[in-house]
Amino acid sequence: MRRREFTCLVGGAVAWPFTAFAQQRFMPTIGYLSARTLEDSVELLANFRRGLAEAGFVEGKNVAIEYRWLEGHNDRIQEMVADLVRRRVAVIVIPNNTASALAAKAATQTIPIVFNIGSDPVAMGLVATLSHPGKNATGVTMQQTAVTAKRLELLHELVPTANSVAMLVNPGNPRLAEAEANEAQQAARALGIDLLVLKASNWNEIDASFAALVQQQAGALLINSDVFYVSRTAQLVALAARYAVPTSYGFLEQAAAGGLICYGADLAATQYTVGVYTGRILKGEKPGDIPVEQVTKVQLILNMKTAKALGLTVPLSLLGRADKVIE
Repeated sequence: MRRREFTCLVGGAVAWPFTAFAQQRFMPTIGYLSARTLEDSVELLANFRRGLAEAGFVEGKNVAIEYRWLEGHNDRIQEMVADLVRRRVAVIVIPNNTASALAAKAATQTIPIVFNIGSDPVAMGLVATLSHPGKNATGVTMQQTAVTAKRLELLHELVPTANSVAMLVNPGNPRLAEAEANEAQQAARALGIDLLVLKASNWNEIDASFAALVQQQAGALLINSDVFYVSRTAQLVALAARYAVPTSYGFLEQAAAGGLICYGADLAATQYTVGVYTGRILKGEKPGDIPVEQVTKVQLILNMKTAKALGLTVPLSLLGRADKVIE
């Protein structure tokens, strides 16, 4: 009897750890590579997890997530992508960076990739077409590059006396920087103004760029829609105020932080779709069969407090088109 009890106890003691191990061992893992920091990604992550849950996956319950945070350091992309590929994650999620999406695509032709970028994924070579991506990548395009010309037009409408406008781009994300600079150059020629392209990929270079644009008498500044500049919003807003430079930003959240004017898609809202797509792939769908979603809604946000500090009179025609006005 004692021997039988002992055997049952041993069997139970072995069975439970084995079950827990098996569940952990076969739980799919998502590799999540963000260009931002954890601190400024709270809303993005909440929407991503909501999308995952809609598809039937809850972190820690039936899916694991390996997080990697670039924190604006694009020079670490290759290292982090290689690590996720080496770990053989089930899906690589790129929530906000063209350079990371391109690196992931170059690193693996087999691991599914779900991206969210501001540029054209077809032009970037990430997918064959939007409706039939093909191979191992799909996701969302916010079309930030496509609205670059409109952003310059709006800035010119707000500051019509500026005959020269500077544009700040991140050389650490060269494909996006080149695409948006080309769009802005064409728009500048159509408007009859000069465009000065400046490059900055770190704190010191941003400082130097503002000094350069003031020296060259640029009357306004357009900041390219690279997420690196989101992490530098406080610095950019402070420098724009110090040098009294009317500045247009690429992300809506930057207006709330003091940015003068923002025009673009809602980055946080796109993350829900990224989560849903990730869940669909975990269920067995092929990324190449899932159409890339195009964000069609863009918003114009004006910060009147900043406009007043700069001594700007915002045209009523511009105010009437604003989706949100920050007083």
